Amino acid sequence: MAGKIGRRAALAGMAAAPLSTLVLPGHTRHLHLQPLDPAWLAFRHRYLRAEGRVVDDGRGGISHSEGQGFAMLLAQRAGDVEAFEAMWAWTRQRLARPSDALMSWRFTPRPGEAPHDPNNATDGDLFLAWSLAEAGQRWNRPDFARAGQAIARDILRLATREANGRLLLLPGVQGFAQRDAVVVNPSYYVFPAFAALERLTGEPGWARLRRDGLDLLEQCRFGRWGLPADWVRVPLGAGRVAPAHGFPPRFAYDAVRVPLYLAWAGEDGAPALAAAHRFWLDPALRLLPAWTDLRTDEVAPYPAPSGTLGIARLVHGLRSGRAVALRGPQAAENYYAAALGLLAREAAAARRLPLEDA
Repeated sequence: MAGKIGRRAALAGMAAAPLSTLVLPGHTRHLHLQPLDPAWLAFRHRYLRAEGRVVDDGRGGISHSEGQGFAMLLAQRAGDVEAFEAMWAWTRQRLARPSDALMSWRFTPRPGEAPHDPNNATDGDLFLAWSLAEAGQRWNRPDFARAGQAIARDILRLATREANGRLLLLPGVQGFAQRDAVVVNPSYYVFPAFAALERLTGEPGWARLRRDGLDLLEQCRFGRWGLPADWVRVPLGAGRVAPAHGFPPRFAYDAVRVPLYLAWAGEDGAPALAAAHRFWLDPALRLLPAWTDLRTDEVAPYPAPSGTLGIARLVHGLRSGRAVALRGPQAAENYYAAALGLLAREAAAARRLPLEDA
């Protein structure tokens, strides 16, 4: 399959090539890009390898469908068609699953380790489908639109589960539907993608996922501040939604994306959005903590990374009407913080909030 930019030797962990030297898969011409958003270019330079692989430097240099999907959406919004094509080519080559249109969630470049975990990550698939849907329309590329449709339809077909009259979004096809419960990650409900995928596919399941997801979030209110947990257990039949066994009962690394996606989608009345705002502005806290334990109300003794801070500022700007001050990727601690900061920027733009540099 096509899926490389430049020479195959670029696979060995080299830094991103300068924009002027990148060559599209199957092409021999050099790129001549229009001026692009400096924030996107900073992210691209730091995390996008020449072959189209987005590197998660906070997790040992692996790549995953989340990172590919995040970056493809950002590239599409920036108008960077060449980077978008490169990332999609690499994703298809390295992450495609043989039996459906979903993607394996992880690629490991280290020798001696299995390169793939064959299970998918549904949030990564959602971002991939969403980015392909927008790219197909923006660049008049029916092939992108068809690929996005295929992924979106297989998400509904394979990564959802009926439970107690509610349609749940599974974090992955395997491993989350148990005999008496379903384990759900609330941050995988990428609400701003649902409307786009409904338009793309015409499937009513997307509107139902939105309604049922908002209803589920109203039950995912734990601890002093009424926040969602990173992972929750939804019982089949009687019982209450609770933080899932086997995971720290925290509003932390994953769940910080819940207020991001709610704000982005215009779900301003969602209780989880108000709860996050109260938590992040609580005057009893000396700093904006990286996490809170939803059983003990203990908070992290160290501050949240810049990506979480960006989401907090987005939510505050939305609820106060003030400008949103965001740091660029250059100031981010790692890939994830940089990506969240840029996604917060996209959400602010979608909500027409004024931006300023932090």
